[in-house]
Parts: sequence; structure tokens; C-alpha cells
Amino acid sequence: MKTFAEFWPFYVGEHRRPITRALHFAGSSLALVLVAAGILTGRWALLPVALVQGYAWAWVAHFGFEKNRPATFKYPLWSLVGDWKMWGLMLTGRMGAEVKRLGLGEPLAGAPQHAPP
Repeated sequence: MKTFAEFWPFYVGEHRRPITRALHFAGSSLALVLVAAGILTGRWALLPVALVQGYAWAWVAHFGFEKNRPATFKYPLWSLVGDWKMWGLMLTGRMGAEVKRLGLGEPLAGAPQHAPP
């Protein structure tokens, strides 16, 4: 994929379940808190902990609930941008509308997962 605009529908399709998005939001939020705490207190050891927290919650969501591989493995930069776009949309209560706009509701049981182009 050459542009984020091409990537975004794929990314949202990999995050169809509300629990997946909620766990992403929790992990990203915790990572932000840890980065801020590390900077404000000078406890630089919190920075790698923030990175682990950001990814750990997302990976639990993907492997445990969404049953797919995180987009980070194939599209690391676009995935990072997508994480924060989704976080912002969730923070402002607009992610549900975005999922509907893209026609990507929760998959039916047993339905094949969306595959990258």
C-alpha cells in the first residue's frame, strides 16, 4: 500500500470487534501516561515499559479476540499512524461511525478475516 488512505480501511477491518479497539485504546492510553510520567519524573526506564504496554494490549486483542495478526508486522509505520488515528477517533466518540462509514462491522462467526492486498 502506497498511501495511508489506502491502508486505513484495511486497518479498520483488522479492528472490527469493539473489544479489540477498546484494548488498543487502553494500551495506547497507558503508554501515554507512562511516557509522560517518565519525562516528568526523569524515570527513563518507564519509556520502554510504555512501548511494551502499547503493544502488549494490542497483541492480546489481535491474537485473543480478533484472531488475526497485528498489522504492525507487515505495515509498521502505517499501523502506528492508524493506532493513533483510531485512538483519537475513540477519544472523541467517532470511531463507531467510522467503522460504519467503511462498512466494516463486527464479522460473523466463522467468516473469513479480511486479508491484506
